[in-house]
Amino acid sequence: MQAGKVQNLRVAARVLDRTVLDAGDVFSFWKQLGRPGRARGFVPGRMLQQGCMVRSTGGGLCQLSNALYDVALKARCEIVERHAHSRMVPGSAASQGRDATVAWNYVDLRFRSSRPLMLRVQLSADTLEVSLFATRAGEARRDFDEGANEWQETSETCGTCNETSCFRHEGEAVDARGRTAYLVSEAWPEFAAYVAHEGRADDMLCIPIDGARFGLSRYCWHTAGFADIVTASTSVLRHSMAVRRMATQGRARRLAELQNAERIATRFARRLTPEVTELCVAQSLLPFLWRDGHLGGRRFRVLMTSLPMGEIHRRLDAQALRHPEQATLSDFRASAELVKLEAAALAAAGMIISPHAEITQLFGARACRLAWQRPSRPATETMPGAQRRIAFPGPTVARKGCYEVREAARKLDLEVVPLGSELEGANFWAGVRLAQANESDWLRDVQLVVQPAIVEQAPRRLLAAIAAGVPVIATAACGLDPQPGLTIVPAGDSEALTTAIDRLLD
Repeated sequence: MQAGKVQNLRVAARVLDRTVLDAGDVFSFWKQLGRPGRARGFVPGRMLQQGCMVRSTGGGLCQLSNALYDVALKARCEIVERHAHSRMVPGSAASQGRDATVAWNYVDLRFRSSRPLMLRVQLSADTLEVSLFATRAGEARRDFDEGANEWQETSETCGTCNETSCFRHEGEAVDARGRTAYLVSEAWPEFAAYVAHEGRADDMLCIPIDGARFGLSRYCWHTAGFADIVTASTSVLRHSMAVRRMATQGRARRLAELQNAERIATRFARRLTPEVTELCVAQSLLPFLWRDGHLGGRRFRVLMTSLPMGEIHRRLDAQALRHPEQATLSDFRASAELVKLEAAALAAAGMIISPHAEITQLFGARACRLAWQRPSRPATETMPGAQRRIAFPGPTVARKGCYEVREAARKLDLEVVPLGSELEGANFWAGVRLAQANESDWLRDVQLVVQPAIVEQAPRRLLAAIAAGVPVIATAACGLDPQPGLTIVPAGDSEALTTAIDRLLD
């Protein structure tokens, strides 16, 4: 019954949160919430009925009405209608006379405020928090005490009365054992290994698309051993077709990526049944699940592939102030609302999981650092004719450090092997000697790999270079720990980059 109650509170919180009550208006619990039916996501939960705690659809909402009554008193609201419980539930607000029972649709909680108020209903893994906010602080209310109600006896439960069947019972009980749902996105090898290790036989795995079936290594998750596999294939395929028709850089592309993440999150959320008590969530889905209340009443971990959006914006904005000519620094953006939603969700997360050093450093004791999976490959030999040739993993865009690489190449007369799309314009590398990349063996004949990124998610090519014995120059933003073969330089510092390259090629 407890798992069902939490589900009902989760649904009700989504409906009631941010409700605005104008001055003089009467707030009605049932008018605002509506009928707690199964079609709206309500399930059998614990309800006090005729002296017994039994299962009933929408059961558990009295915990919300109790809290709402208490906060309405503290906000100096006029109580229009309130009913005490007929029996006492040990440890509840009823023993202090601060309870307000509700029953659809004839037992209601109603109150009126003399000033505008906004209701906040927030559900965490452990607490239900109900608040009323006003535009200005009002007069502090004196302590309110209606006096304890007079009780004849405490309520019974199915466990205490030993009845195996009763007319008060309704519906099947929610499985209270609890299970975990893994809501994932890209199949980073580090995350795939983590999920395969942590997942249990009765857990749920939600993947954007069956990568093995469609030959997409980017989404090849280990699905064996999971009880339920959920996909959002239609959303992913629709997104892929739309992105192919877009420019490779710009706000429209970023918006399309966020919209697709929202569709996938919505699809996965429909499968989150009440017995799902824990979640492991991909960062891209996090703000949408938080906004829609699906993380309320659940413990959750986050698989993080990049810095928080607010930190990314801060870094790009700082670089844009120094170099306003680098127009693409303003392309990689999300809305201010999404930034706030992600920040709130990350603050509530129990654990942050990532192989990225900079990301995990932001979260201290809550961080779980995974080891980067380095590819195994033999050392690469450099041909005599390839002197002063460096590779830039790319793509050629400002946030990856292409301007600093270009400046260093011009000063030191370097030959550059650019990888990835050229997003800064066809003539960006003018004045620089270029060499064509061999995608199958791009490290061949390269003396150095350089990635002075401002933000970087997955430094796969840097890991490949280190494994092959090719020196690497990168920034801390690339997420790698100091190690042999790696030189760390400050982001956005072309002079430091030039000095480091010159020293390694000398």
